[in-house]
Amino acid sequence: MSDSSKADTPKPRSVARLAAVQALYQMEVSSVGAEAVIREFAEHRFDRDADEDEAPLAAADEAFFADLVRGVVAKQKAVDAAIARKLAAGWRLDRLDATARAILRAGAYELIERPDVPTEVVIDEYVELAKSFFEGPEPGFVNGALDSVAQETRG
Repeated sequence: MSDSSKADTPKPRSVARLAAVQALYQMEVSSVGAEAVIREFAEHRFDRDADEDEAPLAAADEAFFADLVRGVVAKQKAVDAAIARKLAAGWRLDRLDATARAILRAGAYELIERPDVPTEVVIDEYVELAKSFFEGPEPGFVNGALDSVAQETRG
C-alpha cells in the first residue's frame, strides 16, 4: 500500500462514527434495538464482502462504534436534553431531519460521556459527517449545536 492510499483510508474511529450515525438512523426508522443493529454492522458491514448494491464500510473501531450506539441509547434522555437546550425557541428535536438528529445525538454523547476524545475532534468529525449528508445549513447548525453542548458540558 502506498503512502497516498494510506492517507485516503478513513481512520477507524471516523468509520465508527459514520456507522454509528447510520445505525442510530436505522434504529429510529425501523425500531430495531441497539444490540441487533450492532450485530448487523459487525456481521455484514464492517470491512466485509458486501452485496453489490451495498458498499462495505472500511475497517472500523468496532468497540468504539458499539460504545457510541449503546451509549446514545442508554443516555438518550440526557443527550436529547443537551441538544434540545441548543435549539431555537419553539423547535423540538423531533422536528429535525432523522439524519441530523442521529449526528447530533452521537456527537453530543461523545462530548458528554467521552472526555478522552478532544472536543475539537468530536466537533470536526460530526461537522464533516453532516457535510457528507447535507448541502444546506445543516453542517453549520451541527457545528453550533455541538460547540454549545461542549461549552456546557466540558467548560
